[in-house]
Amino acid sequence: MSTIAVVPGSFDPVTLGHLDVIDRAARIFDELHVLVVHNPAKNALIPVGKRVELIESALDESRSPATGDRSNVRVTSWSEGLLVDYCTQVGATVLVKGIRSQVDVAYETPMAIMNRSLAGVETVFLLPDPAHALVSSSLVRQVAGLGGDVGPYVPRPVVEYLSEQASIKGEK
Repeated sequence: MSTIAVVPGSFDPVTLGHLDVIDRAARIFDELHVLVVHNPAKNALIPVGKRVELIESALDESRSPATGDRSNVRVTSWSEGLLVDYCTQVGATVLVKGIRSQVDVAYETPMAIMNRSLAGVETVFLLPDPAHALVSSSLVRQVAGLGGDVGPYVPRPVVEYLSEQASIKGEK
């Protein structure tokens, strides 16, 4: 029996910490869906379709003997219904969430309990690589928006996309 897991997130933008969680989860589960979800509570910087492209590009670019071929990883998006509806649709029994701090644990725990209650989907928390423990997409958006260098925190395709967007807007 194969285990299908889902790594959900807004990935706005995808960070090196996200890639770390994706790589580690891909080694644990037989099939891994990286699911870009629309969060109506957030004002998105990058359109959902472009986020999917950026994750795919970052995964392709960072492929190495250490990460493997990632043939078990699929990147897609979901914007209708509950996250557990997607899980049920694809046969996923596990959600994978990266947690950086106690704040993330407090935020994610009630959702994990609800997802288990609604659809029997378990949640696995992965701790970050210490190098990425303090980096969030919202922090990256803030730094990028103020003209700072986000290169150390995001994959190259994201740096290029954000630079193109800044040029279009006449910034930097």
